Amino acid sequence: MTISVFDLFSVGIGPSSSHTVGPMRAAGRFAADLARADALDRVATIRVDLFGSLAATGPGHGTRTAILLGLEGYSPETIEDDERRKRLAEIRSSGRIELGGVRDIALTEDDMALHPSTVLPFHPNGMTITARTAGRTVLRAETYFSIGGGFVVTESEAGRPETPRTCEWSFSSAARLLELSERHACSIGEVMLRFEREFRSAAEVSDRLLHIRDVMADCARRGISHTGELPGVLRVRRRAYDWHLRLSRDDPHRDPAFAEDWVNLVALAVNEENAAGGRIVTAPTNGAAGIIPAVLHYALHYTPAGRADSDGTAIRFLLTAGAIGSLYKERASISGAEVGCQGEVGSAASMAAAGLAEVLDGTPAQVENAAEIAMEHSLGLTCDPIEGLVQIPCIERNAISAGKAINAARIALRGNGIHRVSLDQVIETMRATGHDMSSKYKETSTGGLAVYVPVNVVEC
Repeated sequence: MTISVFDLFSVGIGPSSSHTVGPMRAAGRFAADLARADALDRVATIRVDLFGSLAATGPGHGTRTAILLGLEGYSPETIEDDERRKRLAEIRSSGRIELGGVRDIALTEDDMALHPSTVLPFHPNGMTITARTAGRTVLRAETYFSIGGGFVVTESEAGRPETPRTCEWSFSSAARLLELSERHACSIGEVMLRFEREFRSAAEVSDRLLHIRDVMADCARRGISHTGELPGVLRVRRRAYDWHLRLSRDDPHRDPAFAEDWVNLVALAVNEENAAGGRIVTAPTNGAAGIIPAVLHYALHYTPAGRADSDGTAIRFLLTAGAIGSLYKERASISGAEVGCQGEVGSAASMAAAGLAEVLDGTPAQVENAAEIAMEHSLGLTCDPIEGLVQIPCIERNAISAGKAINAARIALRGNGIHRVSLDQVIETMRATGHDMSSKYKETSTGGLAVYVPVNVVEC
């Protein structure tokens, strides 16, 4: 099943697509279902149970506060940062929420039950919300799974296949993607464009992709405008502001010799903003959200296509990256809690490498090769955030992986597209590696850097 680029690239808030955006959407869905059943005025209590990874790292990912806001009817796509901060302060002060925006209920983040050792069968990111009357009768109880990238399914939906959106441009493997490209003599980005145009107009596709680009750029601008420390006990200092001042002084005319420095800066700026809970584009997740904007920055400023046609280049880049992201979402996973950071940062690097190879006029085979190279050298990457915060090693890891994506594209373009390991094979390897990986390396903060680095002396 082909996943739309607009499902992979969605606007939300930090710091995590699976631990913040997904739970907020689930809670909003729960409140909306109560409203549709005309049951809001009968609700006396709400119970929230978090399981597995959501319980283990939820406090550092803002999971519980996201659920409170979702229950009030707020959406990660539209909530403003000032509004978010103001409303959370009011909830903490009063100890109450406005369920569905209308029903006063006693509930705070401290009321939520955490079950880090209990992993529900379908996915490590599980949560159950229960609404009861004053007489303790259950009005509604629903279990949700946040499966990565902000995608949410209920327990009943998890047990049945999705209804695919299919057309002649659909694909669920890299082999099929290359087949379509060859048959119609078009690029991978064009295949994705023709798929999207089966469901929306060409103008809408372009407008929405450029909006995604703009939100990414705005996020980077906000990241370089803030100073101080990121939220949380690690007291990680924000570096993008000072980096930008120095880099602007050292490279006022955008010498290509400084290209890597600008790529690093964009990745850091975006992920610092994500860690602070700011507006972000899941690409394909929040934890990996800096890679595609950073490589897109490179494509727009350091390639002939980008300098000649900024809008057209951004559209080509994002369509191609989206096509590759669809394969990871469909054939493996983009959830760090399910397959480790290879599913987040690795997938993003693979997507970005393909997007850049397309912009550099690579053949479809070279584009597929670029995506394969980036993932092949991300296999086994663990997700071990210190104190459950999307800060260390996540922020620097985005910068490193953006550079990896650029290098993968350039390696692929020096070849002829013929290579021993296919993208389909490396995606299957990633999926199997994630399955075999110990749970302590899959967003539980029970292994790796999360246990070997003392919090009181950590520096980034």
